[in-house]
Amino acid sequence: MIVASAVHNFTERGYHGTSMRDIARGADVTVASIYHHFPAKQDILRDIMVSTMRDILEQTRASVAAVETTAATRLGALMRTWVLFHTTRRSEALIGASELRSLDDRGRRLVIGLRDEQEAVFRILVEEGVTTGEFGTAHPLEAARAVINMGYSIAAWYRPDGEASPEEMAERYCDLALATVSASPAH
Repeated sequence: MIVASAVHNFTERGYHGTSMRDIARGADVTVASIYHHFPAKQDILRDIMVSTMRDILEQTRASVAAVETTAATRLGALMRTWVLFHTTRRSEALIGASELRSLDDRGRRLVIGLRDEQEAVFRILVEEGVTTGEFGTAHPLEAARAVINMGYSIAAWYRPDGEASPEEMAERYCDLALATVSASPAH
């Protein structure tokens, strides 16, 4: 309840605009009871951001490992997972996108390390596709980053009551990711 309230409040008000009283009110607990679980608001933010990054990293790695065919097929699976995460867990994704600046040094190092690991999942797969000839991009690093950002930014504008379901949006973004890396039509 505490973390859910913090996610809601950080999404609505931002980290700096949210007080421990706001979090306690949303969780229907006292401020003092929050301190039994988290020594400070900073610890709540760090917990949200680190656990969110670990969740998505675990999901994306699993999606790539589950598909043992072409780099294009694995990139499609990776992108579907990436977009589904950012359409169904929008609040956590938005906090991750906007509150890195609010983390203390320890939290920032943890989150940046996890982001680097996440980028590597995309980068290694794109580089593999270029090496095997499946992808024709002359700029694999930039293509990987473009694909990451394309899926990442969806959390800022996607609405569940919009024109496409998360699954439909994931399919559309899979096509866009494959176009970004210049996937060969044969693959």
